[in-house]
Amino acid sequence: MLVFGGAASLLVLALLASLALGASEISLARVAGLLFAPDDSTDSLVVHALRLPRTLVAGLAGAALAVSGLLLQGVTRNPLADPGILGVEAGGAFAILVMVVFFPTAPSVLFVPAAFVGGALAAAAAYGAARSAGLTPLRLALAGVAVAYLLGAATRAVQILFETRAQGALFALSGSVAGRTWEQLWQVAPWLGLGLVLALLFSGRVNVLALGEDIASSLGTRTARDSALITGLGVLLAAGSVSVVGPIGFVGLIIPHAARALMGADHRLSLPLAALLGAAFLILADIAARLVDRPAETPVGILVAAVGAPFFVLLARRIGRGKG
Repeated sequence: MLVFGGAASLLVLALLASLALGASEISLARVAGLLFAPDDSTDSLVVHALRLPRTLVAGLAGAALAVSGLLLQGVTRNPLADPGILGVEAGGAFAILVMVVFFPTAPSVLFVPAAFVGGALAAAAAYGAARSAGLTPLRLALAGVAVAYLLGAATRAVQILFETRAQGALFALSGSVAGRTWEQLWQVAPWLGLGLVLALLFSGRVNVLALGEDIASSLGTRTARDSALITGLGVLLAAGSVSVVGPIGFVGLIIPHAARALMGADHRLSLPLAALLGAAFLILADIAARLVDRPAETPVGILVAAVGAPFFVLLARRIGRGKG
């Protein structure tokens, strides 16, 4: 389809631009040649050792965050749902900090499971708080923001109280893809790859759940089981992303809305499109982060927030007026 072709082309162009641009610039023709025929030059070292793993991490994390947001929005029927807004990213980040500070000898392969547990508990807390006051999309979002702020305060407290030990977590929780390596990519790729494949396989179930609990039950769907499964997948994708790039909010809010606007409400189509757009979006944001204050680098999370925060405010106002 034309939309998928355009999204795939955008992703390829973003990948090539990411390999070409930075503190030093390499021509696109030179980049294309080095990808298939590396040599002993400095350009080859920059492309293969520095920029390629960084770009792949950004693309994988962007796809995971976008699909996570789409799943959470579908299962909660809440257009404001996002792994950052619901506190999932803050919970995952806090769990990683706890691992680094209190279990310094734990292998890094446990970061994703730890982030998953932290994200799941944060999402449960946000849902519980919103439900106690009467569950609505706006209340769930506000409860998630409150949980995220509380976890952010707890994270900062641990960093202050255990400053020396917490230094090892600052790089992982920076909200940036700078300096990411092949080793980090291979540690997180199985988790995120499996999550993305399962999300695609279960996209039809998201369609049914999005119709509402009563209709889904009347169609013979085990709503409780499927809701828990889809929510777990969304949390896993967000947690895996946080474990490698730190909390980067709003990707899971912006991209799902863009995918549905282009492809419609069928998650079997909008989900793979969201993955492509999310990957391209975060790679392009990382390019901008490198260039905005070159040779210094701006954390990509700051640039994404500059775009996402106004989008969230406009969307919340629309829903608050009963138009969402």
